[in-house]
Amino acid sequence: MRFSDRKLEPVWEKVQAGERLTREDGLQLLETDDLLGVGRMADHVKSRREGDRVYFVINRYISPTNVCVLSCAFCGFARKKGEDGAFEYTVEDIVGMVGAEVREVHIVGGHHPDWPFEYYERVIAALHAARPEVQIKAFTAAEIDYFWRRSRIEPKDALTRLKAAGLQTMPGGGAEIFSARVAKRLRYTGKADAERWCEIHGIAHALGIKTNATMLYGHVETLAERVDHLLRLREQQDASGGFLTFIPLPYQVGTTRLVERPTPPTDNLRTIATARLLLDNFPHVEAYWVLLGEATASVALHFGADDVNGTLEDERVQHMAGAETPAGLAREQLFRMIKDAGKIPVERDALYNVLQVW
Repeated sequence: MRFSDRKLEPVWEKVQAGERLTREDGLQLLETDDLLGVGRMADHVKSRREGDRVYFVINRYISPTNVCVLSCAFCGFARKKGEDGAFEYTVEDIVGMVGAEVREVHIVGGHHPDWPFEYYERVIAALHAARPEVQIKAFTAAEIDYFWRRSRIEPKDALTRLKAAGLQTMPGGGAEIFSARVAKRLRYTGKADAERWCEIHGIAHALGIKTNATMLYGHVETLAERVDHLLRLREQQDASGGFLTFIPLPYQVGTTRLVERPTPPTDNLRTIATARLLLDNFPHVEAYWVLLGEATASVALHFGADDVNGTLEDERVQHMAGAETPAGLAREQLFRMIKDAGKIPVERDALYNVLQVW
């Protein structure tokens, strides 16, 4: 492999030898102009793990409410009670949203000021009773922390009760960027910080609940803060070992306009590739098509990503924030996205059990 930036050669030597990359290596990967060199290294690591296989899932996205006590500066999804666009669903509404082909239900929502913890418990129990074959992925670490803040239910107790009701995995949202500076500037200091977020995922892992992890980037964070976020995730995975997938989330400008324009596709590809190279203990890295768009997500399958998520019918959090991709993507379109990259579509469930190789 040849590089236009010779500074990548020592990083490549480490990658070939299976050595863990350092913070300095991570900064080099994000700062270099040799995007294709970074991509080839990440593709090598991905191919060594998965060959040409790329995963997808038939899933249903459900937000029980967008009413939220927080006022995060980057969020275009949340509303206050009575505000235009605010919505609240009953347990019966939610159960009725899950169609026959769905393999995974993905549930995240606002931090509602009034709903008791028992409401969320009933949602999981009702879904599990109505559709026991469907895997339930629900509630970010930020939401689990809010259950404690509002109802004083400790995370271990909350997760134990939710697991008993039918919860199987947790999404990775609410991580944002693990930076106190950014948290203060973007006014999300009222939600779980890096330490608390990681603590809750560690508790979930100890209870046998697999989880995902995210990073919101492309706004006011520095490249060094991105690297530090990734290394903090790697450290937590070393400690508790229950993360399945890392999902980088490019900030959607929407109406919040923290920056003038979205970060470009090249930055998305570079971030995905850097994540694949730094997160040596994460099984999967996702190209989240909802935010990347179909074309960039397809290219990202050559930059270290081995998953595109799924159909995500009625996804609202990112679309209300300004994402312009279709709100649901059919199986045939997912096939096209994967096959356009010359890869093999693999249908999975929430726990990466293979359902069918297409």
